[in-house]
Formats: sequence, structure tokens, C-alpha cells
Amino acid sequence: MRAFAHLLDRLALTGSRNAKLTLVRDFLSETPDPDRGWALAALTGELTFAEAKPAAIRKAAEARLDPILFRWSYDFVGDLAETVALVWPAAPGANREPELSEVIETLRTTARASVQGHIERWLDALDADGRWALLKLLTGGLRVGFSTRLAKQACSDLATAKGLTIPVSDIEEVWHALKPPYEDLFAWLEGRSEAPSADNPGRFRSVMLAQAIDEDVDFARLDPAAYAAEWKWDGIRIQAVSERGQRRLYTRTGDDISGAFPDVLAALDFEGALDGELLVLRDGALAPFGDLQQRLNRKTVDAKLLAAYPAGIRAYDLLLDGETDLRALPFADRRQRLEAFVAKLATPRIDLSPMQPFETWEELTALRANPPPGDPALSEGLMLKRWDSPYEAGRPKGPWFKWKRDPHLIDAVLMYAQRGHGKRSSFYSDYTFGVWREDAEGHRSLTPVGKAYFGFTDEELKLLDKFVRDHTIERFGPVRSVRADQDFGLVLEVAFEGLQRSTRHKSGVAMRFPRISRIRWDKPSREADELATLERMLD
Repeated sequence: MRAFAHLLDRLALTGSRNAKLTLVRDFLSETPDPDRGWALAALTGELTFAEAKPAAIRKAAEARLDPILFRWSYDFVGDLAETVALVWPAAPGANREPELSEVIETLRTTARASVQGHIERWLDALDADGRWALLKLLTGGLRVGFSTRLAKQACSDLATAKGLTIPVSDIEEVWHALKPPYEDLFAWLEGRSEAPSADNPGRFRSVMLAQAIDEDVDFARLDPAAYAAEWKWDGIRIQAVSERGQRRLYTRTGDDISGAFPDVLAALDFEGALDGELLVLRDGALAPFGDLQQRLNRKTVDAKLLAAYPAGIRAYDLLLDGETDLRALPFADRRQRLEAFVAKLATPRIDLSPMQPFETWEELTALRANPPPGDPALSEGLMLKRWDSPYEAGRPKGPWFKWKRDPHLIDAVLMYAQRGHGKRSSFYSDYTFGVWREDAEGHRSLTPVGKAYFGFTDEELKLLDKFVRDHTIERFGPVRSVRADQDFGLVLEVAFEGLQRSTRHKSGVAMRFPRISRIRWDKPSREADELATLERMLD
């Protein structure tokens, strides 16, 4: 447990990607099985402990400390694991420090009623860093800036350190057929066995990602005749797999969301693997992203939701046709086979993402700025794909580009703030903002229209945090209400991708991907935008 705690501490304090890779590679090289495998699973979010709830951690802390003092401490720090790790009364020599594998195996086999007792004994035995690592492991909120993609790169680097050449693409090919603690993976990476089998029906295949285009640089060097263009649909990227009786629907990161979309699974009447966009489609027409959100993050759905928000797939690539892997073929060939594949399915649940003909970048620029009515009006922009590009896992440079529309901008007033998590747990970094609304008597008041927690620099975060602390007027648990009226308030320029009507929000509107574009220290709060401005955008 100590080595894992040290790794998490170093990762949390390291900003460099390469430095993080080195830390994890060295850890995997020096740590024996199965601890290194369980650590890798924790870093990639593969571990969940249904019986270890945050409530059990709070209950354990309140049993050892004055409950009011603990709650004040938690409110000030803003992070449960960090708070308990710091205030837990030390008990030197109380117990033997647990191994990482011991903690995990215990939690996987222990009833909920016994979990609190185990947590207390482990906390007694560990130092502050160990307690923090343990609690982060239990709650699943590591927040150390280490993604699954980086984990695969660290595994490739481990193989290189052992004198082998195993590219990330080979690791990605078998990744979703592996199970923690990955002993067969490490045996392969260290040259002690052959590669694990990727023959797992219904498995996920790593997706190909696009780069953001730089219009000023890229268009000068790219030949428009070499690229295809299609709309970037405003849904979520998915992979639909139907293979030897196994039907699965995966997100771009490999999360299985099949349970929430039985209507889509029922339409996967084929042998193969499609790449596309999951959307709500009514009579073949695209619905706003907010409709799709009604179906997301659910384990199951009822008949009412299925009828109100019918989901489907807009296909734009074909990875597997029958038992034939098409990923090495050029995009032009895959596209031709995709068109025939979708036509043969003949189901309203799966349609084809159409190509957008163009001859010059100027012509495509005009199309992006003024999309035709219908589905394109709800798109996020355009995708560019080289006709000769194979389907490569990861984000290769050059074959695919995403060209999103310029974001919408409004000026809003900061109304509420809340502390963040991880590195931001000591800062007020989550901001709720509002615009002016005028009632029938002509009185103006602010109504919240969104919440954002990124878009600003670390230096700007410090200034925003100070503003919140200096101008807090009310407290609602962890939320701080700041002064915001016509004579005083902080104006934020907010960028967002889209807007839709919402019955769940008091303002009646919901923003898509809001972020702080600029802090308008110079602008009087009374000159911020009005709700009517957003309503005109909707119209």
C-alpha cells in the first residue's frame, strides 16, 4: 500500500505527461504481481467497490472525532479523502500496514456491514499519505491526471525497458479482453509469454480520434481533394458491435452502455462493428443533445423513456464486416462498404452520415458558417477525413480533423461558487452564473443559466477564488453566494456550444459545454446579457 500511496502522491504533484509516464513505468517495473495490476486498474478506473460508500467513511470519521469539528474541517477542505487523511487520529503500531491486494480482495468479499470496521483498522495502520491513497481508492476519485491512454503508453514503455517492442496499438487491441490484475499482460510485456488473445466476441476496438484543425496553418498545406467532409453530429461517439451472438454498445472510451439502449441493441441485426454517433432520431430527424441526455447514465430505461426519446445510430465508419477486419483499408474503401452495409440493414435505427461535397477550403468554410436547415443546423461543425487513411487507434497526426463551429458568447454575472476537487479542493473553482430577467413590473433580477469550472488559467483561478471569498454574502452548505446586483458583480464572458429549452432549469434554457472565455473585470454587472438574448438564440 505504501508504494501505491507514494505513486499517487507523486502523480498528483506532477504536471508533465512524460514525468507521469516515467513514474508509472518504474512502478510497474519494480512492483510485484498482483499489486501492480490492481494499481493499474485503479488508475484506469476499472475498480469499483459497491459496499464501500462515502457514507461509511464519514461515519467512521465522526465516530473517532467530534462530528461538528469534522464537518467544519470537511467544509473547509472540500475533499472527503483529504480531510479524513489529515484529521484521523494516529495510532502508531495499532496494526500491520495492509498490502494493496489485501485491501482489494477484502473489499471484494466483505459484506457492507463489515466494511466500516476494515476501513477503521486500515486507517489506524497507515500514515497520512497512505490514508489518503486508501480513501481515494475506495471512493474511485483518484484525480491524478492519468488516463487509460497514458496507462497503455506506460505499458508499452515497460516493454521497451525490458528490451521488447510492443506498440500502444498492439496493447489497445487486447486491452478490453484483459481483466485485473493483468498478470497475463505483464507476462507478455516482460517477454515471459505470448500476447494475450484478443479473440473476445463483442469486444471493443480502440477508436480513431481526430485533431482540432488550425485553419491558418493546416489549410495552407492540405489538399482539399485528399479529404472527405461530413457533419460532426451532436451526440456521443459510440461503437456498435454484434459478433457471434454478443451485442454491445460502447462509448469512445470503451464503457459498455448497452443496458440504457435496448432499442438500439435490438437493431444490431448484423455481424460486424460500426463506428458512429448515438443520437435521438425521430422519424429520421435529429433531436437536440438534451433529448439524448435523458437516456444517458442510466443502467436501465422504462417504456416511457424509450417511446419519448427513441435512440439510433448515424454511422460513419465500418470496422468489421462479418469476420473481415476492415481497419487497414483506406477510408474510401471502408466508406463504400459502409454504404452497402447500412443499405442492407434497412432499419430506421441506423442511418448513414452523408458526405458533404466540396472543391475548395473556401467553399467548405462557407458551408460550416451557414449549414442548411434540418439536421446540419444541429451539428457541432465538420469532420475532415483523408480518403486514403486506415483506421488507426489513438489520435494520429494528419488523417482526421475536427472543425467545430465557433462557440456562442454571452456576458453573465457570477452568482454562486463551490470548491473543486483534487488539486482544486482548496479553491472556489466551480462557478454558477446568470443573466438578467425583467418581470412584468420592469424589475430586473438575475436568473442562473449555467455552471462552468474550466476555461481559466491557474492565475485567474486565484483571482476568482479571492473575489468569491471577499464578496460572499450567504452560505448554503458547500455553496457560497456572492454579491451580484445591478451596482456590483463580476461579469464572465461565457462560451458555449449550443442551447436548448429545458423544463428542469428555472431560466428555461440549458447550455451545452459552457466554459469561462474571459473575465470581464472592466464591465459593469448591469451591462451583462439578458435572458431574452438567449431566447432569441433559441428562436
